[in-house]
Amino acid sequence: MTPAGVLFDMDGVLTSNNAFHRQAWQEVAAELLGLNLTEHDLDTKVDGGRNPEIIERLTGAYPDDELARRFHDAKEGRYRELAAGALREVAGLSEYLAALEARAIPYALVTSADRVNVEFGMAQLGLGQHFKKRVTGEDVQRGKPHPEPFLRGAELLGFDPRFCLAHEDAVNGVKSAAGAGCTVVALTTTAPAETLLLSGASLAVPDFRGWREWLQ
Repeated sequence: MTPAGVLFDMDGVLTSNNAFHRQAWQEVAAELLGLNLTEHDLDTKVDGGRNPEIIERLTGAYPDDELARRFHDAKEGRYRELAAGALREVAGLSEYLAALEARAIPYALVTSADRVNVEFGMAQLGLGQHFKKRVTGEDVQRGKPHPEPFLRGAELLGFDPRFCLAHEDAVNGVKSAAGAGCTVVALTTTAPAETLLLSGASLAVPDFRGWREWLQ
């Protein structure tokens, strides 16, 4: 396809950093929620979405503002401690971004991360100059898997989401993008290809090195 625009998730898409987030979730959930998260919890409830929504999936109750703030600050702070100096871009990303720019195809970031984590990620990866247009978790009222984040991303680029390509790595992210009407090329950095395809992805790939397969 030749998309009008391309929408990128950040965590697990621009960089394979899921292990750092999962470790932070396990540590802080044990400390603040009294939960010992299993691999099943991490696979099915943690990936994709904003922290209060994930807490609701884990506990069955949406956290009050105080708990949500304490948890968010502790978990994201721990994530940054673990990830500092260790983030690398997913293979093929720089070449892919150059190909989009050469074709004058605009792109934007659509992430559940807050602005602090986005700035941290952009600085660690050296990508800040590329991703000037951003939708963060603070810009939406309903996070992934709701379509709102990708609807906002398409609006930011000025296109109907049906003409946009989206890159995601988590089941809830794929559901969000596909629910908005985007064509989804998912990365298998977080979930298996079969799971991503069943969730609505049109294609599942290991990284961006094969971008010619989906970009005309």
